[in-house]
Amino acid sequence: MMSYEIDIVAVIGESFGQLRDAEKKVAQVVLADLNFAANASISELAQSAQVSEASITRFAKAIHCKNVRDLKFRIAQSIAVGERFITDVNVEPTGISGIYDSIKSALEHNSQLITQQLVDQATEKLSNARQIFIFGVGGGSTVLAQEMQYRLFRLGYAATAYSDPMLMRMAASTIDSNDALICLSMGGYSPDVLESAEIAQQFHSNIIAITKADTPLAEIADVLLPMEPKETDYIFKPSASRYVMMAAIDILATELAIKHKRKSREKLRRLKQSLEKHRGGVDRQPLGD
Repeated sequence: MMSYEIDIVAVIGESFGQLRDAEKKVAQVVLADLNFAANASISELAQSAQVSEASITRFAKAIHCKNVRDLKFRIAQSIAVGERFITDVNVEPTGISGIYDSIKSALEHNSQLITQQLVDQATEKLSNARQIFIFGVGGGSTVLAQEMQYRLFRLGYAATAYSDPMLMRMAASTIDSNDALICLSMGGYSPDVLESAEIAQQFHSNIIAITKADTPLAEIADVLLPMEPKETDYIFKPSASRYVMMAAIDILATELAIKHKRKSREKLRRLKQSLEKHRGGVDRQPLGD
């Protein structure tokens, strides 16, 4: 059974009300400066909290650590995740303009990474595929896997998006060399997508990845459409990398449509006619969005 390391910062916060007065002083010192707490000796912690050294040991036991060494190890783990999630950082520009600026910055940073040669290689594999599988998990990639499916089926491609880890593995097991797989991952380390792609690789599927270069997922892709997530220490704004991945999806969909203009035009004409009969309105409404 998989085990998970205790989130010491959360435990301290949740246990604070049940701690003794001396232990509360230690908790306040730890939370105020995690770097100090991870590196200080017992005597230094006791002096900073103005308690006895025995209180430091009791505090460690009270928050379910084996001893003070275990406490310091788990504090160090929390620091490794990132202090930006624990302490205040410089606030980025907020409001409407700040959001737009971060999206434009991410798109501009990535605009030169995907070359026409890479796009041509990807569209060649997709246009010849019997069926196209799209894998993506997590908040952003799940939605964009579905977006990729919607972009492709309207052009006449047999495309299916999967985000459930078990279904991805099952689908990957049915793939063969006549199929194509598109893998979406902003970081390139998603174990569910990676393991499913490795299964598909065994059956000689054509694997296209939209992900960060020099990552495990990028390594096994037949064609990599690279992206560089441009993240900052400001954690409160949703990741602008979603727009970078969406741009890559739009590039693929557009190039596929152009590659088979006659087929694409007829499919889109039927779609438009069906929608206009259903919803009415002016001619320039979005095409199925």
